[in-house]
Amino acid sequence: MPKLPPSLKRTNYLRGMIAEIYAMAYLVVKGYRIVAWRYKTPVGEIDIIARRGDVLAFVEVKLRADSESGFYAITPRSQRRIARAAEHFMASRSRFSALFPRFDAIAVSGFCVRHLDNAWLNPT
Repeated sequence: MPKLPPSLKRTNYLRGMIAEIYAMAYLVVKGYRIVAWRYKTPVGEIDIIARRGDVLAFVEVKLRADSESGFYAITPRSQRRIARAAEHFMASRSRFSALFPRFDAIAVSGFCVRHLDNAWLNPT
């Protein structure tokens, strides 16, 4: 795959950030409280961590032309990476240990946001 020029990389990065902001706004409207955004660990990154009731949702956000391709873009490898990062988060923050972890996916296409809760089970 050819390397992207720096200006295109920057544009894609900014578009991804905007998609995550749309997703967070959507989750807040649905009653979630955002716990962390762009949580980075040595084993991976989680786009959004949100809480609603006794559920702690680890959310992967994908920006694509259509939502189906966004959901299909979350590969088993990325699911494992997100699950390892979620385990790191739960281990380092004991106040969340009583909550039920869940893995969600949000696909953003244009101004359309689709949320798939419980998108996959913990693959580890």
